[in-house]
Amino acid sequence: MALYLRRAMRLRNTVPITLDSRRGFAKPKKPKDDSAGSTMELAPDIGPSVQASASSQMDAAIVALSRELAKLRTGRASAGMLDHIIVETDGLKMQLNHLAVVSVIDSKTLSVNPYDPNTLKALESAIVSSPLGLNPKVDGERLIAAIPPLTKEHMQAMCKVVAKSSEDVKQSIRRARQKALDTIKKAGSSFPKDEAKRLEKEIDELTKKFVKSDDELCKAKEKEIAQG
Repeated sequence: MALYLRRAMRLRNTVPITLDSRRGFAKPKKPKDDSAGSTMELAPDIGPSVQASASSQMDAAIVALSRELAKLRTGRASAGMLDHIIVETDGLKMQLNHLAVVSVIDSKTLSVNPYDPNTLKALESAIVSSPLGLNPKVDGERLIAAIPPLTKEHMQAMCKVVAKSSEDVKQSIRRARQKALDTIKKAGSSFPKDEAKRLEKEIDELTKKFVKSDDELCKAKEKEIAQG
């Protein structure tokens, strides 16, 4: 009987120990992260910056075209036609419009009024040396430049220059468009597809607008050349 009781006591003491030890080595459960997957990274709105950059580049191309066309002499007097001429005075080279005021007397005559009368000879020399084919005359403290009529050959040559300038600027506009589209493409999945398509359409409309400006400027210049 005593032996039976001792065995029963050993069995009772053994069972709890075994269960406790198993519970002691059990891996704790990780708390559920309710926030996982509940947050969404918002895509940056690249639209305004892409549009602004493309518009700035396209506008710069049109401004450059306008300046180039102004350099081309036609049969009509234009105050800006002498702006690009470089004048050397006192060892310095400066644009003519920094040294004198050019005004239109009539459709065939320009007046060049220097800020400093001492630069009159330098201004005269620079104008004569330019490819415009002008021979100004000294009139007191100013120069008077008569605009000679254009020859047929000169007209044709000028129209070719206008056409080349037009195409060069259109290429610059298209490059700005492609750069904008590449930026949109690089945004990838972080930029919603419907927003990307909308932005691409707006860039295309912007491109058409500046190409139209190019055409209008060049057609106006060609008309001016044709009128002699």
